[in-house]
Amino acid sequence: MAMQDRTAKAYAVGLLHEVEMGPEIVAYLEGIDETLAPFGGRFIIHGGPVTELEGTWTGDLIVIEFPDLAAARGWYDSRAYKAILPLRTGHSKGLAILIDGVGEGHAATDILG
Repeated sequence: MAMQDRTAKAYAVGLLHEVEMGPEIVAYLEGIDETLAPFGGRFIIHGGPVTELEGTWTGDLIVIEFPDLAAARGWYDSRAYKAILPLRTGHSKGLAILIDGVGEGHAATDILG
């Protein structure tokens, strides 16, 4: 596999299902932006309608961009985020990952090398 471009951004990605909109989720949404700021995080996708092209889409996609994987990990492991995380996990189901992005000029075949 090709070496990762260290200038690339990193992302926290969530695919949420069965979100129980209520006071806990509202409190989570009201608090998350403050937890992102110290780590340079920003929402680039936050749910919304989709256009299905192949298959059936279910859930809400959330993508938060960070300057690098260390910043993304720092945010997720931070005391501030850990304090609000149960507000979401207790009222929704889903998956969450951290992943490196690719640098400018990335080609599909780069993963072959």
